[in-house]
Amino acid sequence: MRLTFLGTGTAMPTGERFQTGLLVQDGDDRLLVDCGSGVVHALQRTDVGYEGIDTVLLTHHHLDHVSDLMVLLKARWLAGEESLTVVGPPGTPELVRDLLDVHEYMQDRIDLDLRTVDPDDGSFEVAGFTAEAMATRHSMECLAYRLTSAEASDGDATPTLGFSGDTEAFTDLVDFFDGVAVLVHDCSFPDEVDVSNHPTPSSLGTALADADADIGRVYLTHLYPHTDGEHDAMLDSLSDRYDGDVRFARDGLSLDIS
Repeated sequence: MRLTFLGTGTAMPTGERFQTGLLVQDGDDRLLVDCGSGVVHALQRTDVGYEGIDTVLLTHHHLDHVSDLMVLLKARWLAGEESLTVVGPPGTPELVRDLLDVHEYMQDRIDLDLRTVDPDDGSFEVAGFTAEAMATRHSMECLAYRLTSAEASDGDATPTLGFSGDTEAFTDLVDFFDGVAVLVHDCSFPDEVDVSNHPTPSSLGTALADADADIGRVYLTHLYPHTDGEHDAMLDSLSDRYDGDVRFARDGLSLDIS
């Protein structure tokens, strides 16, 4: 399995980070997780490109996670592609239809498969991956995901990727990620910022340490401009509470998960 960070930023542009987007590949299976502003541009820098992505998995519907959805749809239509699947939390089909009501000329350009995820339904298949979902703690309904290759799901289910989406840090969510080889987790602000709905290094470090979970490498993402110049201090704060391997993600970073 291969992970590429297409966007590690937020709704406040920095000039260096696009908004949220992850490209997950496993052989011929390709999945785009979230589709914020700039993500389609970043996708085109990869060997997959927007023509190679026919499925988007959304964590939630905040603008910095969905604003390139219509950009992707139009790009695929202009390139002669015929379909797009969008999967996400309740309200996802309505979201896409509402966007098409605004951009009426894009209606019926390509075939759309719009699906809703209910965490209570257990695992589901998406773009060749087996996925599980859990509700996070955010200012709107948001889902965290575990992803593994469908072929591996009957065995040890490794390698496995976890993505927190937007959320406060809490131990039950870390326990949900037990066994993942790589965890991509929101860490939006340094400790000096008083914030809800997102973690700081101290709150994330505490949750990671208190959970009863075996976690591989952790990558910090969803980085507001407030984190610029604060990376070393943030890692120090986190390592005071948690002794695992934690690193900052950056746009364009690509790694094999094993």
